[in-house]
Amino acid sequence: MAERLTLPRLLVRNARDLRERPAIREKDRGIWQTWTWGQYHGEVRDFALGLAALGFTRGERLAVIGDNRPRLYWAQLAAQALGGVSVPVYQDSIARELAYVWNHAECVIIVAEDQEQVDKVLALRNELPALRLVVYDDPRGMLHYRYDWLRSFQEVQELGRTFGREHPGHFEVEVEQGRPDDVAFICYTSGTTGSPKGAMLTHANAVVTAEVAARAEEFRVDDDYLAYLPMAWVGDAFYTLVMSLYIGFACNCPESPETVQRDLRELGPTLVLAPPRIWENMLTGVQVKAADAPGVKRRIFERFCAAAERAEILKSDGKPLPLGLRLAVALGEFFVYGPVRDQLGLRRARWALTGGSPLGPDTFRFFRAIGVNLKQVYGSTETTGLVSLQPSAEANPTTAGRPCAGIDVRIAERGEVLVKSAGIFRGYLKNEEATREVIDEDGWFHTGDAGFIDPRGHLVIIDRAKDVGALVDGTPFAPQFIENKLKFSPYIREAVAFGHARPFVAAMIAIDPNTVGNWAERRGLPYTSYTDLSQKPEVRELIREEVRKCNATLPDVTKVRRFLLLTKDLDADDAEVTRTRKVRRGYVAEKYATVIDAFYGGRDEVELTTTITYEDGRQAALRSLARVQDAEEIAAHG
Repeated sequence: MAERLTLPRLLVRNARDLRERPAIREKDRGIWQTWTWGQYHGEVRDFALGLAALGFTRGERLAVIGDNRPRLYWAQLAAQALGGVSVPVYQDSIARELAYVWNHAECVIIVAEDQEQVDKVLALRNELPALRLVVYDDPRGMLHYRYDWLRSFQEVQELGRTFGREHPGHFEVEVEQGRPDDVAFICYTSGTTGSPKGAMLTHANAVVTAEVAARAEEFRVDDDYLAYLPMAWVGDAFYTLVMSLYIGFACNCPESPETVQRDLRELGPTLVLAPPRIWENMLTGVQVKAADAPGVKRRIFERFCAAAERAEILKSDGKPLPLGLRLAVALGEFFVYGPVRDQLGLRRARWALTGGSPLGPDTFRFFRAIGVNLKQVYGSTETTGLVSLQPSAEANPTTAGRPCAGIDVRIAERGEVLVKSAGIFRGYLKNEEATREVIDEDGWFHTGDAGFIDPRGHLVIIDRAKDVGALVDGTPFAPQFIENKLKFSPYIREAVAFGHARPFVAAMIAIDPNTVGNWAERRGLPYTSYTDLSQKPEVRELIREEVRKCNATLPDVTKVRRFLLLTKDLDADDAEVTRTRKVRRGYVAEKYATVIDAFYGGRDEVELTTTITYEDGRQAALRSLARVQDAEEIAAHG
């Protein structure tokens, strides 16, 4: 039976074997609503039959857009049950990006969360020739929308119940016709180098990778997982849909993106997955609260955190803890670590994963030190989200863990990481040339990441292979390593480092408006906007001090010599970063060429003309004057 498994067959199995166990929850108006696996199956069946009644057929594509909602997950499974393909997209995408993906995938049905998302489809309706039907989940604000191509989720399910009575057994027959090598998802890559590519993932890719993950990590049927990451990210598709179906644990959808932290604390999930940005934001929040605490509390926090980090470093080096340090850690658990974990919603977490891009070592050690079993996982869309994972006893900020059993990894001549497994994707939709570029004749997937295998057998990722360069004197230069060091500061939200073929390292920095804003308010420093705040001389001095702290941990030759504070944050809508917050380096270098010229031309000021893109595609220009700072001057002051 295992070789015939598909995601809809896993659902049928769970409805039979785990019928009364919780499958998914949603928080609505402050109340958690629960659906069991039996109810989950019924919801998917009714919607699938409704799609069948409306003419949805095998091989067609259904897109979902919105925040994490049970009905959007059910819609994906319903399409797959009929032999169709689900296409999740980023809910904050601008019109141009949505039109590209929906047309490229030839989506015939779009399931939208609410009025906001329906309005996006409405604005693009004439540009989507393949689209036949739009289905909405939340009816609020939709009362006066009258289109023959628009229906509510409940309407489609009602059609399905009628269709099911007239065609008994239709759903079961369709599920049985599904094959493991059918495409289940088309997940679009983040597009760091151009238009996103549609990676086709089959049911076999998903199920086999789930088997690998279950052997590598402990999953339990009574686990709770918080589904809050973008549905278009392969990490959400893999853990919220695939692993939940494979293991049978419950997924929980928060009320809204704004309530995620509160809902996380209330739920206390046992499994946690978050990209580096989330962990960095959590740490920033803790640091800000500690800085605002009364003197005695602040000193207690700092002393016990320092003890915990010393203990974590000794443990990672395999060294015993002195008696005094063991006692300090035990007291710290009572006074600091336990309460902090509770405030963050991590009190029940058996393990927590970070992935998507490297996490700074200081951030990683902080969470390990306070008792969070945080580990690195490495994968990509094309590998169904999993290549390597750190065992709990071998967690380390410098590696991405051991390649999982059943997944082969080797390092090519120039240091590129190659992967071969049953989880490697079918290929890029309508792009055979790009597929041939990344999957060679022997079946090895070329990840584009530079790395090596360390003596313990752990995979170490250095940076994107194309981004690794050298300073003019030949010193190796990995920009992401320096950027992660800078972003450990609670006042720095984003950083872009330059240095390839240059005499020294320079960086553009985007401040964190919340923490810097709080810092300014505590000092009675008025400001009117992000631009005004970022260019305050006092803020520049604050960031110079943070750059100095970063430089203290870097070799002299790779220290950041000059920096500039951007007058706006890097934004996915402006194509500066991807939806998963990866810097689009080529585009940024071109867009900010005048800044780079100022860095290496010795200029102290540069006029920035940046284009801001609104959700509907309209653009506006923002002109401002920014100062270039010499970070090395800090040494003279200190």
